[in-house]
Amino acid sequence: MRSLRSHFSAEERITLEKKIAMRIHTNTNGSVLAAADAQLIGKTLTENKLSIHVSKTFYHETLVTEEEFMQHLNNAVNVNLIGENTINAAQKQGSVSSKHGKKIAGVPHAQIYRL
Repeated sequence: MRSLRSHFSAEERITLEKKIAMRIHTNTNGSVLAAADAQLIGKTLTENKLSIHVSKTFYHETLVTEEEFMQHLNNAVNVNLIGENTINAAQKQGSVSSKHGKKIAGVPHAQIYRL
């Protein structure tokens, strides 16, 4: 599987590494904001028996800046996040604590459910 990064020039890849891939899934039960560091799209992270595929269909509809992501995060009820940049932005915004979440193959992952 080709990486999302292979579609971009070297200059665009520098910008891409700071971007967050984001998708909002909506159904009758509500919505889920899925977000990941853009460079993780298409990768599978495995540690022991735990594995997560950072799929384009779940995490990537649009590329956003940290500021744009944080605006969406403010309004989100259910959230699924993966990647250093994404988690750091959520920590800055106050949605995630460094004590919460899990690392999979060294990459931070967190889920938020607000009731």
